[in-house]
Amino acid sequence: MYAVFEDGSRQYRVSEGELVRLDYRDLDPGSRLEFDKVLLISAGEGLQIGRPYIAGARIVAEVVDHPSTKLYIQHFRRRKNYRRRIGHKQLFTTVKISRILLPGQEAPSEEPVGAASQSS
Repeated sequence: MYAVFEDGSRQYRVSEGELVRLDYRDLDPGSRLEFDKVLLISAGEGLQIGRPYIAGARIVAEVVDHPSTKLYIQHFRRRKNYRRRIGHKQLFTTVKISRILLPGQEAPSEEPVGAASQSS
């Protein structure tokens, strides 16, 4: 099962359990995030295509981390005494896709980790 959703000006093809790198969002790691602009869902042999979006379909994700690395761009022209070094750090958010919900499905309620049902 996979889905295509839109976030900002980009489209992402995802499946459950996949890690996706999105534009930066100021959210704490572990917080829940939902995307409702679902363009396409492929479940088994069925394929649903939205016009432009599938009404009621959602993708539930969990924020994993906010990693960032600095990229260095270096310009050099030989024999001209020209050297330039520029750094750029792009912020982004890594999320893990928890569930792909079809129209009419509800997300399960969130239980704390390690809270198992106890029988007395």
